[in-house]
Amino acid sequence: MNTLEQLAHGFSVAFTPINLLWCLLGTTLGTAIGVLPGLGPALTIALLLPITYQVAPEASFILFAGIYYGAMYGGSTTSILLNTPGESATIVTALEGNKMARSGRGGAALATSAIGSFVAGTIGTLGVAFLAPVVVKFALAFGPAEYFSLMVLAFITVSAVLGSSSVRGLASLFAGFVIGMIGVDLQTGQPRFTFGTTELLDGVDVIIAAVGLFAVGETLYMASRRYAGKDEIVPLKGSLYMTAAEWGRSWKAWLRGAAIGFPIGAMPAGGAEIPTFLSYAIEKKLSKHKEEFGTVGAIEGVAGPEAANNASAAGVLVPMLTLGLPTSATAAIMLSAFQSYGINPGPLLLTTQANLVWGLIASLFIANVILVILNLPLIGLWVRLLKIPAPQLYAGILVFATVGTYGISQSPIDLVILYLLGAAGFLMRRFDFPTAPVIIGMILGPLAETQFRRAMTISNGDWSVFYKHPLSLTLLTLAFIGLVGPHIWAFIEHRRRRGPEHVPGDA
Repeated sequence: MNTLEQLAHGFSVAFTPINLLWCLLGTTLGTAIGVLPGLGPALTIALLLPITYQVAPEASFILFAGIYYGAMYGGSTTSILLNTPGESATIVTALEGNKMARSGRGGAALATSAIGSFVAGTIGTLGVAFLAPVVVKFALAFGPAEYFSLMVLAFITVSAVLGSSSVRGLASLFAGFVIGMIGVDLQTGQPRFTFGTTELLDGVDVIIAAVGLFAVGETLYMASRRYAGKDEIVPLKGSLYMTAAEWGRSWKAWLRGAAIGFPIGAMPAGGAEIPTFLSYAIEKKLSKHKEEFGTVGAIEGVAGPEAANNASAAGVLVPMLTLGLPTSATAAIMLSAFQSYGINPGPLLLTTQANLVWGLIASLFIANVILVILNLPLIGLWVRLLKIPAPQLYAGILVFATVGTYGISQSPIDLVILYLLGAAGFLMRRFDFPTAPVIIGMILGPLAETQFRRAMTISNGDWSVFYKHPLSLTLLTLAFIGLVGPHIWAFIEHRRRRGPEHVPGDA
């Protein structure tokens, strides 16, 4: 009953006129960003982070969550009509959705995507509301040793999930550690990595780093990959509504996708890629219309993965709010927004910032309703966004990034840092190094260092504190398995594919 009371209080926060306006703005902007190829919620939220210096935290996070959910909806439009996934989570949608569009069933594909996103998003948000307090009770048993071990596990799993390889992910994470340690050490009062520059004594602002790596770096990368000619937009044919048969084929896929996406998204090693591919594989196996997969397009192959995508997006909020652990690039950017307000997500967040947390959760239910209204009737408007010239789009992003960053402290040094990190972000994207672990390292690195120091102080320098506590030992064991397990598995698979070595016999 306590959760229901808290949720009712959250709706009283979310239903204020100003917060409803922020929610509408976020969902509209998120949908537009999702539709535009190459852009995504992480880049957009990074670009808008400077508003945290002017806007109340409840309004900021309602806006950011609306952008996050809206981009999940809008990304399906690009995948279905343009066959260009905006991010890795919508790759599976493009497989069947674009084939449905080419066979004259694009309206049904967009409809099952939007309604499935609503169903899964609602189920996922309910999961956040009821699972978060349970995770908090578990997290309250953590001491400094357990928190350090949990962060080690998060570093290993997130670096592996967000990158093409664990080595690249860990390298990006280490770069984030180094940037996060710039400034005055709060425990000793000694400056670190400032090189005599007074402006660096306060450290590198996480917002500037996020805007540089995501907004500037991603924009430069997209501009560098721009090619001549235009992608073919498949025109919508037929009705935008589904037939009774298509409803019958979709609703079970929505529920299965939500059941797969939310728990995987809520895991420290979650993400949206695994549940979407898993949902696609399950729907292909269970479907009675297997002949449509890969040919004319099967509606289950759109409904299930889209539901899994949106449910996992909700699941990502659970470890971020209750443990302070981001498991996606967007969650890492939102965590930096918490930092700018001086709020540390964790087990006490639900009680110390009840208005913020429950208002945010309640706004997600409202955002889901708004998004269904925005996506189905206004699909023609979103398709027109695909005609925005790329040069003007990229130039606009860079202008907003520059103005927003300069507005934080009116310091030219901040602009130098912004574009240095932007150049670094471009090179990282060019050579396939993930940028999200840099932000995670900047935020969680200093926190992990603090927890490590506390654990060592309490134990009088005894390293056994990390493996004498059962929970800490379990977390470190999982981290070790996450680090070496994929390599061992790859070695076994390699040996299995090679088969027994044949030694030539004597002639």
